[in-house]
Amino acid sequence: MSNFKVSVQETTNNAIVKFELNQFITKHQSFEFNNIDEAKSSPLVQQLFYLPFVKKVYISGNFIAVERYDIVEWNDVQDEVAEQIEAYLNDGGIVMEEDAVAIKKTPVTVYAESTPNPSVMKFVSNKKIATSVFEFTSIDDAKLSPLATELFHFPFVKSVFIEENYVSVTKYDRVEWQEITIELREFIRKFLEEGKDVVLPGAEEAMQKTSPQLDQKFEALDDISKEIVNILEEYVKPAVASDGGNIQFIEYNADAKSVSVMLQGACSGCPSSTFTLKNGIENMLKQMLPGKVETVEAING
Repeated sequence: MSNFKVSVQETTNNAIVKFELNQFITKHQSFEFNNIDEAKSSPLVQQLFYLPFVKKVYISGNFIAVERYDIVEWNDVQDEVAEQIEAYLNDGGIVMEEDAVAIKKTPVTVYAESTPNPSVMKFVSNKKIATSVFEFTSIDDAKLSPLATELFHFPFVKSVFIEENYVSVTKYDRVEWQEITIELREFIRKFLEEGKDVVLPGAEEAMQKTSPQLDQKFEALDDISKEIVNILEEYVKPAVASDGGNIQFIEYNADAKSVSVMLQGACSGCPSSTFTLKNGIENMLKQMLPGKVETVEAING
């Protein structure tokens, strides 16, 4: 049984709420339904239309967006709807009939983007491809990712980093990017267009990356560690992600006033980013947590 978790996300339109899932429920495809008759291909959506306040349902990737009529406020019913969706999916309920999915093939575009690390290229998709961050450094630890497993079959692929809408590939030095970029980009594009799993359902849970698991880890930290994690999340991670990498908090040593972080993706193994990040993070933490942090150790993932 799949362990689906649903979280409620507000949108800019107060009539519409997004019910976000920790797994993908469509293969990079989107479907819109205006009434129960249009929803014959989706048993899940048909069930939602039995709720008298449901006006429109939109399914895409890892979320279901529902528009309501004005007869209710979302605050009064959203938790109940989230529980209904979660229970339906965990009971093995069908989202879309296979015939409807087979008919609809969604075009996927992928473009290559260089990173500060000359060994790493970032391949960006116009579709959301993962609900969490994953890094694989060998074919043995890529068992939970069909995409990473297939990429490791290329002899020049050294490691694979997967984020929400991109894949960062680290190559061995024996080849140049101009020799392999087009081949890799087309391979990733075709893989996504065919609707294959980028990571297997349940990979998040197996790798301790679900929201409840991450929340539990965070709550177990001491107060200073929590402050450090929040600073990294707000000020460092967005910039690092735009370069095709990630930074992960490892530990804080109060006696030594030191912080250990792990560099992943394009940041890993890049001398310039190791130096820049280490000093940038070190200066930031010294300023924001005076007297509590003196040094930052950056470890390559």
